[in-house]
Amino acid sequence: MPRIRTDFLIIGSGITGLFQALKLVPYGDVTIITKKSDYESNTNYAQGGIASVFAEGDKFEDHVRDTLESGAGLCDPEAVRILVQEGPALVKELLEYGVPFNLDSQGAFDLHREGGHGTSRIVHAHDRTGREIEKTLLEIVKRNPNIQILEYHTLVDLITPHHLKRKGLICFGAYVLSNHSGEVIPILAKRTVLASGGAGQVYSHTTNPKIATGDGVACAYRAGAVIKNMEFYQFHPTSLYHEKGESFLISEAVRGKGAVLLGMDGEPFMKKYHPMADLATRDIVARAIDAEMKRSGAPHVWLDISHRPADQIKAAFPSIYEKCLELGIDITSQPIPVVPAAHFMCGGVATDLQGKTNISNLYAAGEVACTGVHGGNRLASNSLLECLVFSNRIALDVKHTPPEFLPEHDQIPPWNKEGLVNTEEWVLISHDLVEIKNTMSNYVGIVRSDLRLERALRRMDLIFSEVRNYYKRTIITAPLLELRNLVLVGELIIRAALSRKESRGLHYSTDYPENRAPSRHDTVLVDDTVLRG
Repeated sequence: MPRIRTDFLIIGSGITGLFQALKLVPYGDVTIITKKSDYESNTNYAQGGIASVFAEGDKFEDHVRDTLESGAGLCDPEAVRILVQEGPALVKELLEYGVPFNLDSQGAFDLHREGGHGTSRIVHAHDRTGREIEKTLLEIVKRNPNIQILEYHTLVDLITPHHLKRKGLICFGAYVLSNHSGEVIPILAKRTVLASGGAGQVYSHTTNPKIATGDGVACAYRAGAVIKNMEFYQFHPTSLYHEKGESFLISEAVRGKGAVLLGMDGEPFMKKYHPMADLATRDIVARAIDAEMKRSGAPHVWLDISHRPADQIKAAFPSIYEKCLELGIDITSQPIPVVPAAHFMCGGVATDLQGKTNISNLYAAGEVACTGVHGGNRLASNSLLECLVFSNRIALDVKHTPPEFLPEHDQIPPWNKEGLVNTEEWVLISHDLVEIKNTMSNYVGIVRSDLRLERALRRMDLIFSEVRNYYKRTIITAPLLELRNLVLVGELIIRAALSRKESRGLHYSTDYPENRAPSRHDTVLVDDTVLRG
């Protein structure tokens, strides 16, 4: 059986994974695993940009204030301060790497404004910011002989003392499935970094790619990691609604450029819901759209930017313009049909300010992590900044902290490959994916209630049992691993939502409609069976 030994194992090849690799490679060999091709990640779908303080007159405390206000009283103030103060230098580092950010005639960043920000501070590369960052970093990573990328490899589980018939919370690497050969490979690593992104595929409508199945959170939970604030799943207010196309993000920056949300009657409605109207934070805008859709019975609302000059629209949003035009919508002269869609997981694997989890040698960064930056609602364009800042902090911690004990290869047992492939049963089990998505969207979406959540939990428990039993007696495949992870992530979101007896940020319950005074009460979930050994 093939085995791999490396200094650093990174799960995921988005901006977090690639930037992390470049920061860690001075200290040892790096192995990156990614489920699909090396460029497929959530980063590629990040249109808006990176928020950071560069404008004259903008201040760190202003960015901190906007982030804290957006986070509904749940942000860790120290994590936010670190994000804001350490971010600008790392954004400049991306520019030095060659990321083609938009610059003005003086060579300074051409800054945009987005919802929740008090001023223009969004660094962007048209509406393809994530894609441009991914492309640039990937080119640099591929030129480094000490960084290996394993494409089409799926995380199965983290290797811990449990696999050595011992107790303890230490990560020794991971079991990884080769999607092509079906072989499960143990990869031993001195340090493992989860950079696997979010779990948008747990919902029916999402802006995330197919690979966003919550693998990092699920595997970390099974290994004994603390999982925090999973009830806060951010729905992007404006995802393209079209019967011939999958969900496609209509960037926050479109509203930043003056686009207006309209009801089916053609009238603006956001001023009814918030003084900032169309520039209110995402949770407010998403709930407003949800309310308008329920009031009218319509499947969508309209987003209209056609009052702006056509050449400006095309220059600012070329990807959105082209995508909509393919579907017969000319955004320079027509409104865009939009609907909220699952977009960003604000909770995740709990980390400290150095990216460390409660499991020794295991770090997490990016969307998979809960650093305390986002609180109950992520401020627009803070996510890519978080990837940079905490990847950098992980590398600094690694530099000064020796790893825990690492076993020899022959101490790690091979993966038990026993089992059969029952095609007929898999057809039935695979239908669980549709039920997971429908259950989450119908009962654990933008507006919730205890009754809905309890019903969702009963259904998810049943699916969880079916998937677990099938998993134990069959040969594993990538789709089965994703299904196993999605049902667990669904359970975690529901359990977290049931435990929060208030409405706050992205968690809105009709049983507790009024926000309480700001607090730092986090929802913490951990697998007690792992801790008990």
